[in-house]
Amino acid sequence: MPRLHVNIDHIATLRQARRECFPDPVAWGLQCLEAGAHGLTLHLRKDRRHIQDADVTRLLETTDALVNLECSLDPEMIGIALESGAGAFCLVPENRSEVTTEGGLDVIAERARLLEAVPALTERGGLVSLFVDPDLDQLDGAREVGAPFVELHTGPYANASDRERESELERLLRATEHATSIGLRVNAGHGLDHGNVTPVAALPHMEELNIGFALVAHAVTHGLEESITSMLRLMNEACPAQ
Repeated sequence: MPRLHVNIDHIATLRQARRECFPDPVAWGLQCLEAGAHGLTLHLRKDRRHIQDADVTRLLETTDALVNLECSLDPEMIGIALESGAGAFCLVPENRSEVTTEGGLDVIAERARLLEAVPALTERGGLVSLFVDPDLDQLDGAREVGAPFVELHTGPYANASDRERESELERLLRATEHATSIGLRVNAGHGLDHGNVTPVAALPHMEELNIGFALVAHAVTHGLEESITSMLRLMNEACPAQ
């Protein structure tokens, strides 16, 4: 069964909506770990629209669980990542006008910056992944810049109509198989929820799923513990032999 990493960004989004000190994304993340989540993910954006620098610091001071810090290739953000002490890093594209991440990192176009960032982050002892579309050329590019992991963008699958979802799942399967064949390890995330997670969790060689908004939304009506445990149950049922 893949590991479940809970993205805590959307608790911070709720807090920032009123510029309050609550709800606390760090405290919420710790409760997710108590409920069975394997790790936590947070995205420190350049515009600081949700997660703040202090959240990163407090979380890393509070838990020994694996913390995955997402950031763009902006020099300021890479500098913060290098000094953070996070155990994992995911490099993502970033656009100030987007509501949420709209697509994968263009590894080919960003090759020069990645050839600097990936080794630097790796030297700090972090597990480095690139958030990419399930495109074979992008996967080849990820390998060429030395990234050990990719996180496959599951948004197109999650947003597909019933008629198109099977083809998007096939695309993810081909990407997973190609990635592992060239030595990459595979995570996935974006748009996954209780209704669509099972087929993705069942993909061969899938190591980790990053899920955030759906768990926060589900917890509003079902409670945090039920949200996490029911997601873990669905992921486990997808991989009964593992």
